Amino acid sequence: MEREITIALVGQPNVGKSLLINALCHSHMKVGNFTGVTVEKAQAQTEYKGCRIRIIDLPGTYSLYGYSEEEKITKEFVDSGDYDLIVNVVDSTNLERNLHLSVQLLELQKKMILALNMSDEARSEGIKIHTETLSELLGIPCVALSAHTKENLSALLESIVTLAQEETYANKRIYSNAIEEEILHLEEFLCAKQDKSVESLRLSMRQIAILLLQQDEKIFQTLHQKPIWLELSTILQESLNTLYATYGTHSNKEIFFEDSNAFIAGLIAESVRYERATKLNYTSKIDKILIHKYLGIPIFLFFMWILFWLTFTLGALPMDWIEIFFGWIGDEIKAHLDNEALASLLADGIIGGVGAVILFLPNILILFFGIALLETTGYMARVAFLLDGFFHKFGLHGKSFIPLVTGFGCSVPAFMATRTLKSRKDRLLTLFIVNFMSCGARLPVYVLFVGAFFPENQAGNWLFGIYVLGAMLGLIAAKILRLTAFRGPDEPFVMEMPKYRMPNWNLIWFSIISKAKMYLKKAGTFILAASVLVWFASSYPVQESTKESYIKRIESAHSKEEASQLEFALESVLIEESYLGRTGKMIEPLFAPLGFDWKMSVALLSGLAAKEVVISTMGILYSLGSAVDEGSKSLMEVIKNAIPLQNAIAFILFVMVYNPCLAATIVFGREAGGLKYIVSLFCFTCLAAYLVAWIGSVIAGIVLEIT
Repeated sequence: MEREITIALVGQPNVGKSLLINALCHSHMKVGNFTGVTVEKAQAQTEYKGCRIRIIDLPGTYSLYGYSEEEKITKEFVDSGDYDLIVNVVDSTNLERNLHLSVQLLELQKKMILALNMSDEARSEGIKIHTETLSELLGIPCVALSAHTKENLSALLESIVTLAQEETYANKRIYSNAIEEEILHLEEFLCAKQDKSVESLRLSMRQIAILLLQQDEKIFQTLHQKPIWLELSTILQESLNTLYATYGTHSNKEIFFEDSNAFIAGLIAESVRYERATKLNYTSKIDKILIHKYLGIPIFLFFMWILFWLTFTLGALPMDWIEIFFGWIGDEIKAHLDNEALASLLADGIIGGVGAVILFLPNILILFFGIALLETTGYMARVAFLLDGFFHKFGLHGKSFIPLVTGFGCSVPAFMATRTLKSRKDRLLTLFIVNFMSCGARLPVYVLFVGAFFPENQAGNWLFGIYVLGAMLGLIAAKILRLTAFRGPDEPFVMEMPKYRMPNWNLIWFSIISKAKMYLKKAGTFILAASVLVWFASSYPVQESTKESYIKRIESAHSKEEASQLEFALESVLIEESYLGRTGKMIEPLFAPLGFDWKMSVALLSGLAAKEVVISTMGILYSLGSAVDEGSKSLMEVIKNAIPLQNAIAFILFVMVYNPCLAATIVFGREAGGLKYIVSLFCFTCLAAYLVAWIGSVIAGIVLEIT
């Protein structure tokens, strides 16, 4: 029978955990959330020597004693999760900093392996780590490896299988003589008492003694109400007083931090040698250009312009093929199905609605590819540093850049990425501003309107301008919110700057594929349901008398041109008198100042479910007559003929700013703290969208009159 070994993969941010799990398991990862929270986790599995090794990639954390949601999740899992051993991944080029987390993990007295990743980079920088010495000092297996070059991955798997088969395990985490004496003192007392309440903790007496000296809250809460506590608290206080006197401080955190530093310094002195680097470190040289005081931001904007130009230019190539393919499927369904209602549901509702969304998949994949490329090279962290001073002028934090730029891909992970901000006010402010960064779901709307109203060779520039304008509006909104709803002191900017690295194409490929699956899943479920709902609302109630009246007039038409006009008029009347048309007529007065007709109003309403549905809704409302309109070759031409440019600009601006999709709104509510924040986001974004669209419409009207 195949044995299963469960691994808890733990490490600080930017140590290459994702790359390692990808190299070990060949991209066979499942991404989900921990039960009850929105923190993302990745699971993967591989097989080695008859064992199925399941790896759980825990959120990156600098400490087990931090306060962020990721740090709490990681600590809770390593404390009480169901796993066999810990694989602690460290960056070999920054071993001293990484060992602070390793030391905390050692205190848990769990089976553990130290995976020294990026060992190839360490060697090129002249850092020589004696793994045998380090393993002897720590009492745990230490494996030097490189996830990038796949060096020594088999040695890591061998260590995992070997360690998992061991019955008992104890590492060599040794404290200073003063701390060890007090640990021994408490341990002897606990062993002598043999109290059941202590034994129920399922920890060794040494572990309990250490946690008591560290004043662990869970241990205190468990034992505080027990009979043993009266005597135990007296002995504990005596031990703490001894340590306070020895170290000259009344902070147990300072005592253990000082001891940890001393322990790590000893490890480094014994096991690491620094020699002359075999390769030059180009990071600082590249940084002199890319994060230059004056050139840094223009360079970043140039990179983003290139990305959006490629998104439109390359993405446009396969769009015609996809459009022809789905059009052919729809025509075949209508030709071979006698049931008119079912044929319309399949062809116009499902195929037409979902096909209109999938049409823009190439654009979105190119955008995701660009963002993933910038992230994996280490450039995104530099941009966060670069923009920190600029962001502070608008009340935002430098770390806000990461969720904001993620928002260009999708608002859901962008909302989740705000957890890196420690201050609740900074986090809430960033959550409200993320929506101004145009997500991938808005891209199809932009592509449709830009393609309809502007020359193809200028489309990339206009698309870039739309994204930049949205970001600028977000900064203005951030300043307003900081001066009103989120007043308070700014949090200082502290962020690790990883080295520049060549992009890992396997990791980028996995990122793109997972995003594509997410998009297609959304298209096949949520957007499918919304498209069918829009089709139903536009097709019913059935108006038989109106149909019969027009059919008679069409049959008696004197020319094909007259018949075509009557057929188009029939489609328009049927939609206008449908449930969808009636709803549009009801809300049309609300959007009249922006120049939106009832069709545009309905499209915006459907966009509350998912922005991609705006396209399928407009396809249903505007293009049903295009098959018989000789002047209309595509939805873009129909849009151009039906909507004045001034109103189209207002429409784009409204879509740019108003409420995110339903899925993102739900995640926003979880991250922000409840329903009241969801209501606040809806009111704030819709009012802002209305105001921005109205101003844009007025300015566009003036410019068009002048020109």
